[in-house]
Amino acid sequence: MTSRLPDDWTRGSFAARLDTPEGPVVLGVQGGEAHDLTHAFGTASAWLDSPDPVAAIRGRGRRLDFDLAAALAQGRLLAPIDLQAIKACGVTYVRSMLERVIEERCRGDASQAETIRAEVRGILGDDLTNLRPGSPEAMAVKRSLVEKGWWSQYLEVGIGPDAEVFTKAQPMSAVGPGARIGVHPASDWSNPEPEAVLAVNSRGAIVGAMLGNDVNLRDVEGRSALLLGRAKDNNAACALGPVLRLFDEGFTLEDVRQAEVRLTISGEDGFTLDERGRVDAISRDPADLVAQASNAHHQYPDGLVLFLGTPFSPSKDRGAPGMGFTHRPGDVVTISSPRLGALSNTVARTDECPPWRFGTGALFRSLAARGLPLADA
Repeated sequence: MTSRLPDDWTRGSFAARLDTPEGPVVLGVQGGEAHDLTHAFGTASAWLDSPDPVAAIRGRGRRLDFDLAAALAQGRLLAPIDLQAIKACGVTYVRSMLERVIEERCRGDASQAETIRAEVRGILGDDLTNLRPGSPEAMAVKRSLVEKGWWSQYLEVGIGPDAEVFTKAQPMSAVGPGARIGVHPASDWSNPEPEAVLAVNSRGAIVGAMLGNDVNLRDVEGRSALLLGRAKDNNAACALGPVLRLFDEGFTLEDVRQAEVRLTISGEDGFTLDERGRVDAISRDPADLVAQASNAHHQYPDGLVLFLGTPFSPSKDRGAPGMGFTHRPGDVVTISSPRLGALSNTVARTDECPPWRFGTGALFRSLAARGLPLADA
């Protein structure tokens, strides 16, 4: 599969960034028409922090004779954000919570996964979907697990009062549609994490949503939760796109809650995988996750994007029975949802993906060379 725009993209409002020889161009797309917003705001983060980003598309943008679908097909679209912090929530779905417990008890050894998976489900069962984190019922489950010696740090953030919020990647480091995504060659057990991702301005308001791939090294994280940064933040290990859909009268947070996310993987070895998960199976509401990430105790002056957590981690055997899934170079990973589009990337070693060179300093130098504003003009 290849990256593609949302099914109804000609009727929505979107943010995108275009790669050009002179530097990134910030695009606002509305009614299928593209508008250059770089001259008005300089950065996507400044535009999305404005009082009404949707109105600014036509109010302050310069209409372009531009084919967005063609640019996507040509691999010219970058991740649709720039200076925003890239944060992520973990263990927000029952299925992913159970997989994290399995990782922890495996200590990074994938060969033990199926045996431990059955043992975990024998104790917990699969139906924890109605258990509200932090509730008296959740605390009763916690006490029961402690008594059995099965309490886990992952269960703590899965059903406890506080969500897991961590830094997935650095600002400007995310790759976009069509780019290679990186898996560290030291890992023998890795996977994609297909997720809905919210864009949040500096005031904590959610302004839109997109798709994301939170590439993860399961064996590294399974050895110790203190290795989370090493498991998550690697070269090209964060993909976002294909575009950011802005909230308007036709698309709201409720549409994100009701979305279904599909993951397909096609390997050069003939392996295929096709799984789906619903955002509304989440144990914590997306608005609550944003409130836990951005509040009076923690600000993001350039805004942030927040991965909501994966509805599932692939467990289909690839190779020997019981070994589960792991990436191989050349895998084509596509994450899709009808109203958010499809984000496709090809897996490669982290040291064989293009090195990250264009950071915040490079962006500012590019804007200055073009005589463009460093903030909202």
